[in-house]
Amino acid sequence: MMKMLNGKVALITGASSGLGVDFARQLAQRGCRLILVARRQDRLYGLQEQISTTYNVPVESIAMNLVEVNAPQRLYDQLQAANRDVDVLVNNAGYGLFGEFASLPWERTQTMLELDVLVLTRLMRLFMPGMVERNYGFILNVASTGSFQPTPNYAAYAAAKSYVLSLTEAVHYELRHTAVKCTALCPGVTRTEFFEVSGQKMTTYGRLTMMESAEVARIGIVAMLKGRSSVVAGGFNALAAWTMRLMPRQFQAALSDLVMRE
Repeated sequence: MMKMLNGKVALITGASSGLGVDFARQLAQRGCRLILVARRQDRLYGLQEQISTTYNVPVESIAMNLVEVNAPQRLYDQLQAANRDVDVLVNNAGYGLFGEFASLPWERTQTMLELDVLVLTRLMRLFMPGMVERNYGFILNVASTGSFQPTPNYAAYAAAKSYVLSLTEAVHYELRHTAVKCTALCPGVTRTEFFEVSGQKMTTYGRLTMMESAEVARIGIVAMLKGRSSVVAGGFNALAAWTMRLMPRQFQAALSDLVMRE
């Protein structure tokens, strides 16, 4: 399995921190040529230099805010003009917002939904036809354990990740007669900048269940290469997600609220 991606081109969004960094490192270790996309140019260039030196693979970095008008199309056009075919698309860019839905600033909620839903969907739609035509490719979309239940104080974020999970599993089925695979990775609490951005304080539940970013990335890549439609990172998280499906929806919401608020 280590040689499956050797020489292939992987495009990773949100590559400047957290899971994006670990996706980049682990795909480079597997021999992928990388295209890293993120807003923070300084971090991006630092990672580019580090990975190219450590793993001896070509690394290209593109500083771009993907929620700007037509950004996904501009990214696609730029790569097409450079004759860059993408074999692996990792839709990692995204963030969450913690707080009651009615109190969160609409502008931040709208931007979050554009990034978590519209940008991800557009990038899939842009790069997937080329994969199907070449009869080779992988798409890895980062969802969340929040995909499996309504989550008060993460209402819009969890709804967005439910969309990502549903979209990914449906497209995976549509691709069943091709060699292109689409996989949703559903992490739980992960040691990244997520909580700093979302505005939530770390809870006891979070501290007890937190996983390292590198391990979550590894689980996602392995599931992708095995052609799975989705995977929950971590045994406890997988059990919790399965158990949630057996509960009434309002009980799921109440339990999620209790866990998030501690």
